[in-house]
Amino acid sequence: MKLTKEQKQEISDQQAQNNQTKRVTSPQLEKILYEALPVLDHGFIRVVDYMGDDSSIVQSARVSYGKGTKKVSTDEGLIKYLMRHWHSTPFEMCEIKYHVKLPIFIARQWIRHRTANVNEYSARYSILDKEFYIPTKDQLSAQSTSNRQGRGNLIKGEQADEVLKILKNDATRTYDNYEKMLNERFDGTIIDDNKAGLARELARMNLTLNSYTQWYWKTDLLNLLNFLFLRVDSHAQYEIRVYAETMLDTVKKWVPITHAAFLDYRVGAVHVSAKGKKVIQKMSKGEKVSYENSGLSKREWNELMISFDFKEKIV
Repeated sequence: MKLTKEQKQEISDQQAQNNQTKRVTSPQLEKILYEALPVLDHGFIRVVDYMGDDSSIVQSARVSYGKGTKKVSTDEGLIKYLMRHWHSTPFEMCEIKYHVKLPIFIARQWIRHRTANVNEYSARYSILDKEFYIPTKDQLSAQSTSNRQGRGNLIKGEQADEVLKILKNDATRTYDNYEKMLNERFDGTIIDDNKAGLARELARMNLTLNSYTQWYWKTDLLNLLNFLFLRVDSHAQYEIRVYAETMLDTVKKWVPITHAAFLDYRVGAVHVSAKGKKVIQKMSKGEKVSYENSGLSKREWNELMISFDFKEKIV
């Protein structure tokens, strides 16, 4: 990860602030506020603002539920209850804002989560960074033969070297052409005083999708957890998963009780269908159940067996 002088100065200035507030704060999150947490080769995530903490969730829940919540003796117990029974609105009372630097192809996947406020770096106004995401060799995988939206076996040897060479050469060549069309280099110098540069909004279309962009991404805690539930999953694309894992760590610092409940009742939980529930119930009684008489599809059956670490998986 490489920060510009301007970015380093901005972070330094922000961290030097000493503001006083009557609002609740999270001491652990305050320690990393504004800090650029590295992700991938040139990306980062920064927490730039937040509102609320675990107590804010509890407070809003007690307002909405009234006297009924007095049966829950502690804040931790109440948050676990809310998470366990899918009572979601109290988690909307907390908000967080991230500054994210990420490859464009991941940004286009990320933006499908339409529950946040987003303001992206404008390539119509400014010149994009001369940085590209190049995967490491241990992330160069072939297309999966069983999943059209996933990776298969690792590509090795000369083929891996060739792929990396193509990625680097294509990104470098298109960026060089980008600067030529702009008649302006990344550092602001003019290439030829006798030429007019192409409009930035047009020149950008030639760039590769592994070029980096940046945005501010603000969302409430509920929608952040929904995002993380999908993107920290082992089936999520690696490049977006590492961003999600970094964000999950910031959630732990921000709302530790909610983080623990989230891991317990969402990330680490197993969700089964009504048919799947019947299969487990029969197995627990010692009854013999097979894929053929389960009423489940082959994929559903295998997912159920893997979830409960049973050996009856079929190929």
